[in-house]
Amino acid sequence: MAKRWDTGPPMTSPSSSLASVAAVVVDYNAGSILKEAVASLMREHVTTIVVVENGDQGSVASALGDEADKVVIVQPGSNGGFGTGVNRGVAALAHDQSVVLVCNPDIAFHAGAVQSMMDALEAHPTWGIVGPTIVTPSGELYPSVRRFPNVLDAAGHALFGVMSPNNRFTRRYRSPSTRSDGGVDWVSGACFAIRRDVFEVLGGFDESFFMFAEDMDLCWRCHEAGWNVGVAPTARVMHHEGATRQSKRYAMIIAHHRSALHFQAKTTRHAKAILIPLASAVLGIRLVVALAKEALKGPGRGQS
Repeated sequence: MAKRWDTGPPMTSPSSSLASVAAVVVDYNAGSILKEAVASLMREHVTTIVVVENGDQGSVASALGDEADKVVIVQPGSNGGFGTGVNRGVAALAHDQSVVLVCNPDIAFHAGAVQSMMDALEAHPTWGIVGPTIVTPSGELYPSVRRFPNVLDAAGHALFGVMSPNNRFTRRYRSPSTRSDGGVDWVSGACFAIRRDVFEVLGGFDESFFMFAEDMDLCWRCHEAGWNVGVAPTARVMHHEGATRQSKRYAMIIAHHRSALHFQAKTTRHAKAILIPLASAVLGIRLVVALAKEALKGPGRGQS
């Protein structure tokens, strides 16, 4: 049974700034947790909700039950990954939807969170993307705001992050960056808002990423295109991390490492490109350790 999160009472009335907001939720057999995510969006007065069915055929309608007719269900026919799913979902939106909320199926918005994100975009016209404050079901802060790793931090995080999550390289990588414009490097794809025109200019998510690092890549390209990335601290979102990964634990670990290498290869330029073979070797070692550690947990005990 999915945990029911206390997200607070509904807002008393929708703001006019919410009229052009649409949500795209990419689902992969999340079950009843998906219904919680959709319900929280409805409480926030998001009237256009697209759910992309990357999982089993009919799984979204089954999970949503009587609420299924209140959303648009997009069925790509195959699981092309998270970013590809978002792209398909955005393509189904009307052209007057100017802001897109990108959401995992295992999140729930606290009262007023969507409005806070819209207020942040209005207050910062140079921000193309804004993320919320993400917390775990127990109320702990989730490291959803991070910095782009330099070569040293990336190598240190890769080598020591699996066995020693509190090492200094991982701490620095997972710590929020502070830019001169008041923004940050990147925010988690578990939940963020992006201006529709920015999404279109960037060409959406890079579909060569199946899962993981596609959010970091999108934020990287957002900065490259002259836009900034920010955070709305008062917007709080609950994230039940890993709820849809349990049946594919080993595949997700492999995808994580493949995407990390893909991002490094894509963004490392000039003389630093000679370090890519080293990065590949380091990530290969990390992958072996991560798979071994996961195997020791036994069936049904994957990371959350």
